[in-house]
Amino acid sequence: MMQWIVIGVALLLVIWFLGARVLRGVDLQVFDGVQHGGAGSRRTRFSTGPSLNDEHRAVFASLGGIAATLKGAPRAKHLGLLRQYMDNMTSGRVFDAQFTPVDAGGVQGEWALAPGADSRRRTLYIHGGAWMMGSPLSHRVITTKFSEISGGAVLALDYRLMPEHQRMAGIEDCRSAYRWMLDNGPEGATPASAVFVAGDSAGGNLTLSLIAWVRDQGLRAPDAAVALSPATDGTLGSPSLRANIASDAMLGPLFGPLSRVPRSVLLWFAWFRHRIRPNAPVVSPVFGDLSNLPPLLIHASDIEMLLDDSVRYANKASAAGSPVTLQTWNHVVHVWHIFYPELTEARQAFDEIGRFLTAHAAVERGDSISVQGTAPPARSCRVSGSAEQQL
Repeated sequence: MMQWIVIGVALLLVIWFLGARVLRGVDLQVFDGVQHGGAGSRRTRFSTGPSLNDEHRAVFASLGGIAATLKGAPRAKHLGLLRQYMDNMTSGRVFDAQFTPVDAGGVQGEWALAPGADSRRRTLYIHGGAWMMGSPLSHRVITTKFSEISGGAVLALDYRLMPEHQRMAGIEDCRSAYRWMLDNGPEGATPASAVFVAGDSAGGNLTLSLIAWVRDQGLRAPDAAVALSPATDGTLGSPSLRANIASDAMLGPLFGPLSRVPRSVLLWFAWFRHRIRPNAPVVSPVFGDLSNLPPLLIHASDIEMLLDDSVRYANKASAAGSPVTLQTWNHVVHVWHIFYPELTEARQAFDEIGRFLTAHAAVERGDSISVQGTAPPARSCRVSGSAEQQL
């Protein structure tokens, strides 16, 4: 009897580990660090100095509010408290923009319009929050700035979140809203003259998943896309997920403890929870076909856990011939853009995004629409004490 138990356990272990290897997908180490040839490919590093400054310390100190929010609260209430914390991040801030609730093809959201925004120029913005938190309210700092620098309207989605809904629900919401936005704006049913897609963190993941789907569906492609600190690999294979735990002041405390859980356990759990293989391109865009994508700008922090998710995706997309630009900043937290305008690096980042969107915006010429130019050449960062490296 004992012999059969041992055989059974051994068989289960073999199935477990073989399954975990299948769930991990192909080895992506070939896309680590090195720059691969491809159309429009480059990486630029920015830094405001060799060490942390007072602005960085102020941002890090503000993150203590997360721990204070959760302190002493039962674990069952953590998600609700974190959702409230994110939505309250903009509390008391006055925005020079108009916000209008909207039903975007069955998906709730809001239009953000900066003064002078052209409603025919549209950006679909997909917020971050680990697919479980965040809302249009929590990301108004970013959506307002996107409206300003794009010169158009921003559709901020309130897509369905986990765990109340399956992961696929949020993906479907993004697809439905994109289709709707092509032909509908803040003023009603009018076709878009320029189309952008952008998102941060989990929203960056949804952005990259969406642009591949748009290509495969034969829909009008966005003129450009922007992914801020995106999660691209659901198999947790990026080296920085472990290497940058200590330096990532935002994600490290929240997700660092997961590094002590065997990777195979996490992959099996994700598969059972979502009914989607962790390496499926719909949730892990880096494993998909990255050819024929629209011009793409990726931002990441050199010290965040998701850095290598961006590096690997950018290198693989470039190798596939897609025009991708990767820009990274030192000393900043995950999605530092939300600390605009106080943080110098946030102002720099939005300047870069503005130039990128302008370079790729579709402009009306009579009754036709044409694409303006191509990506500008790499520039040097003219910040005092800055260091930038072209790879």
